[in-house]
Amino acid sequence: MAKEFTVPPVVFPSGSGVNPSVGNINQRRVPTAPFQPSRPPSSSSALPFMSFDMGSATSSSVSLGGSISSSAATGSASFEDEEPLLDELGIHPDQIWYKTRSILNPLRVNSTAHKDSDLSGPIFLYLSLCLFQLLAGKIQFGVILGWIVVSSIFLYVVFNMLAGRNGNLDLHTCTSVVGYCMLPVVIFSAASLFIPQGTSVARYAVAGVFVVWATRACTNLMVALADGGEEHRGLISYACFLIYTLFSLLVIF
Repeated sequence: MAKEFTVPPVVFPSGSGVNPSVGNINQRRVPTAPFQPSRPPSSSSALPFMSFDMGSATSSSVSLGGSISSSAATGSASFEDEEPLLDELGIHPDQIWYKTRSILNPLRVNSTAHKDSDLSGPIFLYLSLCLFQLLAGKIQFGVILGWIVVSSIFLYVVFNMLAGRNGNLDLHTCTSVVGYCMLPVVIFSAASLFIPQGTSVARYAVAGVFVVWATRACTNLMVALADGGEEHRGLISYACFLIYTLFSLLVIF
C-alpha cells in the first residue's frame, strides 16, 4: 500500500515577486555591471538627453584642424632647418678633402688646414690602407689599428718630453696629424699591388721615397701646430721616420 505525502503550498512574497502563472512574464531584471551598485528598473530605461550643436562642433573641428596643420607646418619647418647627418656626426667631406690635398705636396705642407683636428679623415685613410692590404692577401685590420694607437701615443709622449713646459700638443691633434700623413703610405700600399714581388730592390726604393714624404709632412705639421718643437725638429723627424717605416715594412712584408 503506497504512503501519501503532504506537500505544503508555495507562497510568493507580495512585493517584488510575481507569480509566473499570472504575472507579467515579459518583465525581466536588468543585469548590472560587476562591483556596481544596483539601480532600480525604472532608472535603467531612462537615458539622459544630450543636446548637440552643429555650429560648435564645426568650429571645434576647424580649430582642431588648424592646430594640426600649424603643428605639421612647424614640424616640417623644423625638419628643414636641421643639419645634415654627416655634419651632426662631425664628418665634413670638404674639410677632409682639403686636408688630404694639403699633404699631396711634399715640399710645402699647408699647416693652416690642420688647425682644426678631426678623426674622420684619418679613419678613412686607415680603412683604405686595410682595404689595399686585404687586396694584397693580408688581413691586418687589428694589427694596423693597434699600431696606429701606439704610434700616436708614442709621438705625443716624445714631443711633449722634448718641448717640456712649452709644448701644447694634445693627443687628439697628434692622432689627426699622424693619420693624415699616412696618405703616402696608403698610396704606396696601392702601388705595391702592381709591383712584382721578386723585385725587392725596387720595392725598397719606392718605400723609401714614400716614407721620406710622410716623415717630412708629419714633422712640418707637428712643428707648425705646436709650440716648442722647432729646436727639436731632428728628433721629431726621427720619431716620425720610425713610425712610417714601420707601416711601410708592414706593406712590403
